Amino acid sequence: MLCGITPRPDQGSRQRRAIAKTALGAQETVTWEYEADTAAALKKLASDGYQLVAVETAPDAVNLFEWTPRWPVCLVFGHEVDGVSVSLAPHVDAVIRIPMLGHKRSLNVATAAGVVLYELLRRRLYDGRR
Repeated sequence: MLCGITPRPDQGSRQRRAIAKTALGAQETVTWEYEADTAAALKKLASDGYQLVAVETAPDAVNLFEWTPRWPVCLVFGHEVDGVSVSLAPHVDAVIRIPMLGHKRSLNVATAAGVVLYELLRRRLYDGRR
């Protein structure tokens, strides 16, 4: 589900071109919905049984590699500068962070999404098969 200011495939030609360049055709095959009100979207997903998880650099966030997902999972990514809105905190079940070394403590949203999604895929496919 796409929310807020996130670009979507049904917007103007400029947005469609930018999405097509990045998605490499996936926008034609991946099902998506748009909800302007993120809190409303989270309430709907919670009622559908999703675990709602914010990906954030918060000090109390759980390390991605120590977190146990409950399927199905909805990942909430915030604004690249401001992060996940404080107003959404009551709606999420957990807050996770990507552990990092060095001075930088954040990644851009696309990179963070790739890291977290890959870890979820790895767990979904391979956990329990060792």
